[in-house]
Amino acid sequence: MTEAATRGDAADARPGDGRAETVNERADRNWSEVLQELRVLQTGTQILTGFLLALAFQPAFADLDDRQRVFYLVLVMLAALSAIVALAPVALHRMLFRRGAKPIIVAFGHAALITALFTVSLMMMGVVAFVFDVVVGAGAAWSAGGALGVVIGILWIVVPRMMAAARRSADVS
Repeated sequence: MTEAATRGDAADARPGDGRAETVNERADRNWSEVLQELRVLQTGTQILTGFLLALAFQPAFADLDDRQRVFYLVLVMLAALSAIVALAPVALHRMLFRRGAKPIIVAFGHAALITALFTVSLMMMGVVAFVFDVVVGAGAAWSAGGALGVVIGILWIVVPRMMAAARRSADVS
């Protein structure tokens, strides 16, 4: 890439893609998309985290056995980890603000979003399994968590890969 393209002075960052945007314009657009995805992810994470934190202050919490309490604490840590990972791109952006690092921030944001989706997936599976464990039993918890894991895997991994393959196939023909 030329020095002009790196600075964002080039006429088109990626000729032939149907957009006439500089490197900086592309980075700004991609950062906006990352932020929007972070907002969606953060909302769901906050709802699940609030649910988990409120459980410890319910009278029935005392009825949990030691295994269920450990499971609960693992879920609380996953919730905190998910929130921290989802907020990391915003913190990086703040630290590197006005330093010409937007493409790096966007790349980091993408990686953080993938990581946060993974931790949120584990948390969702865990919360569902935890509820099934408390209400029905451990066997039902494994079944419910596993079934949800399969659905997440299909919708978040298999379907996007199939759609990408179909798009590549359509581009070739």
